[in-house]
Amino acid sequence: MVEHGDIRVVHRGGSKINSREPVISSDSRLLLCASGECVKVFSTSTEECIHDLRGHTGLVTGVLLRPSNHLQAYSCSADGTVRLWDFTDGILIKWRSVGKACVCVCTCVCAELFQLVAVHLPQSGDRLVEARELSAVLSDVSSNPAAIAFGRGGEYIVSAKGLQLEVYFFKKQKSYRFSLKENNKKGRKNTFTCVASHPQDDCIATGHEDGKIRLWRNFSHKKEYTYSTLHWHHSVVSSLCFTPEGTNLLSGGVESVLVQWRYNQESQKDFLPRLGAAITHIVVSPDGALFCTSHSDNKITIIQSCVKVSAIIQGLVKGESLSTDLMVDPRSKAMVLNGKPGHLQFYSLQRDKLLFNLDIVQQEYIHQSGLQQFEVVKAAFTASGNWLASVEERKQKDAELELNLKLWMFDEQSQSFVLNTTISAPHEARITAMCFCQSTDSQTTMLALTFMAVDDGPSWSCDFVGAYHSLVPECCTFSADGSLLAVSFQEVVTVWSPSSWELLTTLSQPPGAIRDLCFGKLSCSKYLVGTTANNLLCCWNLLTCALEWSTSMNTSLLLADPLSENMAAFLNVHNVDQIVVFVFKPNEPRPLYSHKAVCSGNVTRAVFAPREEMLDSCEESSQWLNHSQLYFLTQCMDLMTFTTKAEEARQMAASKQLVIDDSIAMTPFHLLLGKHRGQQQQQESGQDSLSAERTPLPQGSAAIKELLQTPAHILPSTSFLCSMFVQSLLISVTDSRSETKHVEEEMESEKEEDSEEEEIESRAVRPPEMARCGQATETATLTKAQVKELRRVKKLDHGWLSSVLDL
Repeated sequence: MVEHGDIRVVHRGGSKINSREPVISSDSRLLLCASGECVKVFSTSTEECIHDLRGHTGLVTGVLLRPSNHLQAYSCSADGTVRLWDFTDGILIKWRSVGKACVCVCTCVCAELFQLVAVHLPQSGDRLVEARELSAVLSDVSSNPAAIAFGRGGEYIVSAKGLQLEVYFFKKQKSYRFSLKENNKKGRKNTFTCVASHPQDDCIATGHEDGKIRLWRNFSHKKEYTYSTLHWHHSVVSSLCFTPEGTNLLSGGVESVLVQWRYNQESQKDFLPRLGAAITHIVVSPDGALFCTSHSDNKITIIQSCVKVSAIIQGLVKGESLSTDLMVDPRSKAMVLNGKPGHLQFYSLQRDKLLFNLDIVQQEYIHQSGLQQFEVVKAAFTASGNWLASVEERKQKDAELELNLKLWMFDEQSQSFVLNTTISAPHEARITAMCFCQSTDSQTTMLALTFMAVDDGPSWSCDFVGAYHSLVPECCTFSADGSLLAVSFQEVVTVWSPSSWELLTTLSQPPGAIRDLCFGKLSCSKYLVGTTANNLLCCWNLLTCALEWSTSMNTSLLLADPLSENMAAFLNVHNVDQIVVFVFKPNEPRPLYSHKAVCSGNVTRAVFAPREEMLDSCEESSQWLNHSQLYFLTQCMDLMTFTTKAEEARQMAASKQLVIDDSIAMTPFHLLLGKHRGQQQQQESGQDSLSAERTPLPQGSAAIKELLQTPAHILPSTSFLCSMFVQSLLISVTDSRSETKHVEEEMESEKEEDSEEEEIESRAVRPPEMARCGQATETATLTKAQVKELRRVKKLDHGWLSSVLDL
């Protein structure tokens, strides 16, 4: 058995980018957000990820710009460290150990009580510094960072928890507490949900569960405080934020609407509706040019001054339930799974970015608790990617189950899937499994729905309905060549012929319902592997119709590589919250690879994704990764994969080549344009080598490069550099005239040589003396080399010969 070896489990994306509020750089060009154990840096104009700031070993819980340097940022993590980054270059400057798990930039966990503490970060030249000076500011604060805010440049801090609001003044070292009644007149809760402080005035805005916003004033005197109430939201106010000038207050909630209130003119407000999902965080850039909202569907929206949406950064959507399997679209090579309600999301594995959402249900989603709506529960692709099948269902109280089977055809013109057929109520009960026949040789496309087969011609129709002793079917799968269909009916596996729909055989096994079935591929196509509810992994030989082998394993997932004989099984270890993975071939008793403690918690879904380029791995332990790469999702929707150290090094080298000057975002269009320009430059350089040398452009001057790259504080005055800079841009007229004259002389000499060459060739072809004498001799011809040599001799100076003859 081979363990670990050269193979590593690495994070490939999919983490939440909406867990904490993002941060916009001072120039509004970059956006920083916490994403799992790293900090992602995005371009606000192109939406592309520029850097992944990695170094934390725990969940990143907060990001904050450094006040003394706008090009640096702090990040804190549950690993108990605070790290300082140069986010424009993606460099870790130093990190400090706090010793406690940080929940946000300014709070730490202390036992079971959340405390607000001040951490002194000592100045040191060492990269790793231990911060020992911790002083408690407030105790028993909320674990929600949105319920804590600083006011008037750090003069005081506001904390809200439950029905109590606390304001602490640092200079006075005194706090004031204010409380509200539990319910208002209409029986709705007054619980605090978020706070925001005005940047200039002594005003605190608080959001509440009943949808109201309260503006608190005179809170430095407990008996004289006042508050006014604003009300537009019908449900919880999740986020509040003042603009840098304090002229506007922004609010958001489950309505997916950004509301902009005029400060001191609260009756005037503006709305930006239909943002797609509930708003969880609101931030404003330091210059006030951009607004940014985080949403419950793992999305960040960038807005230009509450006027229009300029960019959307979409992460992997974590739906309410992951009902579909992980699939790979054969066309786009994207991972496909449940997305926002009623949709399938197509997610790029290479770029860690959502490509698009496909609306399956095609109904408006209503944000109302307790309302049952259609959900996508099953989906499957054909091998060519031309067809997509989906199943949606809805179950309401005291009502029958509603089912819809939809067949989608890929449209080449629109480059998307278009609804082709809708089948209402294909079954009376819930559909438990669905799969396409993946054979490329078949003239028709078949779809099996435990147990229903649909064959396409001009339209889809039901071809066969099968049953076995009135048992409930659980799962189904086609063989690689499409000649067999295996369907499990509780404890019995039935094998059918799709061509005649004849029941060929049944396979028995030890007691326990069958949970998963997989046919072997290539040389292992004669095997059928399945898992049971009694924690058994079984393998049948289809030639002998007998059980080949079985082993006791608590298998949670079983999947087969479509391009090789390999299979992967994820196991739950008893009494340990860890997952073990085995990679094996059905015809070999020894596993090819195993890995213990792949992740904590359960693995919800996994998939083999075919590689675009096959790996050339010589190590026995990693050869199973040559054709496909194994991805899996954790409970926290982190996308993990297995990779080799050599492959990881190549990917790191490739990512460094994409970094360009000034941290400009690298887009696919830029890559294509840059490649085209590079080809043009090569062609031009080839042409220039054949022609005369050209005058170099002034932009390539070393003086100009030095001028642009030298720091401004050590350069001489601008008036001194101006004349030099202008002169470097000028091209000398005399030089150009002399060069032109020289070129004209060379052209005239070449013309004379050509005329002389033609004269010599004509004489050489037919000597006049021989023609007059009529001698029958062969005509003498000269080669081009001889003609050139003759022309060279003619140009020689023979004056020395006359002087010799005179002697």
